[in-house]
Amino acid sequence: MTKAELIDNVAERLGNKLTKKETGAAVQAVFDALSDGIKGSGRIQYPDFGTFTVAERAARQGRNPRTGAAMEISASKTVRFKPAPKFKGNL
Repeated sequence: MTKAELIDNVAERLGNKLTKKETGAAVQAVFDALSDGIKGSGRIQYPDFGTFTVAERAARQGRNPRTGAAMEISASKTVRFKPAPKFKGNL
């Protein structure tokens, strides 16, 4: 699903009460709030949907795909998602 399709879907679920521009702003506000929450507390939990958490990846050895030479991949942080049982059951 693309961003435009998501906005269309949300607008349709709201009965097209908002313009697409207003719906797009609302969708963006939700994603901004999720991003801020994950950056702030490291965890966002939404019932019946799932939980977003920050996870740390350890440094590790990798290979350059072009040359095959060994290289060090530095430690980093990533966001993980664990679906709620109700959401997972509907897949």
